[in-house]
Parts: sequence; C-alpha cells; structure tokens
Amino acid sequence: MFFRFFILFVGSILFMNCTSISSKKSPKAVLVIHGGAGWISRTSVTDSMEHAYAETLKESLLKGREIIKSGGSSLDAVQIAIEHLEDSPLFNAGKGSVFTYHETNEMDSAIMDGATANAGAATGISTIKNPIQVARAVLDHSVHVFLSGSGAEEFAIEQGLKQVDSSYFFTQNNFDKLLEAKTSMKEVKQDKLGTVGAVALDQNGNLAAGTSTGGMTNKRYGRIGDVPVIGAGTYAENGVCGISATGHGEYFIRYVVAHDIAARIKYDHQSIEQASTQVIQTLKTKGGLGGVIGLDATGTVVMPFNTIGMFRGYIPLEGEPVVALYGDD
Repeated sequence: MFFRFFILFVGSILFMNCTSISSKKSPKAVLVIHGGAGWISRTSVTDSMEHAYAETLKESLLKGREIIKSGGSSLDAVQIAIEHLEDSPLFNAGKGSVFTYHETNEMDSAIMDGATANAGAATGISTIKNPIQVARAVLDHSVHVFLSGSGAEEFAIEQGLKQVDSSYFFTQNNFDKLLEAKTSMKEVKQDKLGTVGAVALDQNGNLAAGTSTGGMTNKRYGRIGDVPVIGAGTYAENGVCGISATGHGEYFIRYVVAHDIAARIKYDHQSIEQASTQVIQTLKTKGGLGGVIGLDATGTVVMPFNTIGMFRGYIPLEGEPVVALYGDD
C-alpha cells in the first residue's frame, strides 16, 4: 500500500500541454523544500522508496522549522534543511550526487539572503561533505560571490568545513546510470532533473533561498548548471519572494527563471502563484523541464512544475509538514 501523504492545497501542476491549477487558496508556510523534478510516477517508485523519500523530506522540514521557531534566521533554516537532504543518498546533491563522464562528482551550491542581497555560490566541489556550507561560507566570509573548483575547496578548507574522501559520494545506483549513459553514447534518461533546495521566511520577515546539486549524469568539460548562478536557479529578495529551482539547468540559465519570477512580482505586480506558474509553463514551450519552489513576503507557498512529478513539501510555523511526490498529489 502506498504511503499516504497529506493532500497539498497548492497545484500549479503542469504536464504536457495541460495546466492544472488548484482552485483552493495557496497555503502559508515558513519553509518550503524540493528534492528534484522529473519522471517521478507511482509506477516508477516502490512503496518502500516512497516512504523513504517522504520521511526524509519531512525530517528536513522539521529541522528547518525548528530554527525559525527558536528565533533563528531564514538563512540558517535554509542551510539546515538542505544539509539534511545532502546527507541522504536519495537526492542528487551531496551524498547522492551523480557522476561525471570522468567518474568523479562535481557539486554546485548557492544561497542568498533576501534582506541584504548578499549571496554565496560555489561550483566544482568534490571533497566537501556539504556543498551548501561552501556557499554559506562564501556569503559570510568572502568579498566574492562565486568561487569554483580548487579555489572553492581551498577556501572551504580554510573555513574549517568538513572534507571527506571521494568515496563518500559513491552510490552504486548513480554509478550504474553513468555506465548506462556511456554505453548508449547518449544522455541518460534523467529519473530526476536533480537538485535540492529550500526557501524560508523567518519571524523577522526575512526571506532566504538556497539550492544544491550534483549536476547531470555524464556531464563533461566542467559543465555548470543553473544552481550556483544567482538569479537563474536561486534568488531571494525581501518584500518580493524567494525561489529555488530544479530542472534542465541550461534553460533556467537562459531564461533567468528565478529572477524572472521575482521581476514579475515586483514590477508587474503579479502574485507569486501567477508569476511562477506562467514562467514554468512558458519554459516548457521552450524545451525546458523542471520546476520551482517559492515563498512570497506573506509566506504564500508555490511549487509549480512541468514534469510528471517533483519531490516537494512545506511546513507552517505550527502544524504538520506537508510532502508530495507526484503530479496528482
């Protein structure tokens, strides 16, 4: 029997050429998370895996909310929520990162403070246990915004972040996907257009957003996706919204998705529901698959996507976490 999820009150679920928007009012929350979008269906996920995904998402939400309930910052809540997902082999970030063509792991991360517009981003991380910590360290302790490769790792080590052997990131399932991609000589079908992310609104009204990813299976030439590109995969601005994206990064970069949603809210006075739904729907017509999560200044939750499913969830200041996987949840 499938694990039963709480019913989501927010839709904006996009698939193929159809748009389904919930008629119910979008819920309010202090934290919203995602664990990747893609070909996630009831026939592709076993009962036991469904339960594992749901429990990990719930744990992430509860950890993040505890920060906010204790008077902590939205930045800390985002970081803690993402770290929990990075520590799980279920998601394409941290421990569960996919492999490059050269059988290595190259991870990207970003975090942004909506109160100050300060941001930190890193790419090409290969030995730091929690890549989101690198992004946070850049935000807090660097005059720069975006660090890469060996320089990012040197900085992370100087900041005292935990370094691990590359074997820590090995998972047989992800390695098998790499071998499949190499054998077929084409891009492997992405079960998840993988990324994890979080957006939080703290009790001082400050928004923050963060995102972390292992990238694409079989990627080459130091490819970088949208996650560490501020305004593409990650964006936060007080009074407007916080957004974290997941999907085919090239498209999210080309169309500056996260900032586009914010700009529609700020300058065109659209609601976050309208702005996020329109952007993700239009992205699909351009060939871009994926989705976003977001909160506006009042804590309104959005989670639109244009694939079959997206691992996602939110939590209010009081009450139980709400999680879902599929398009019909």
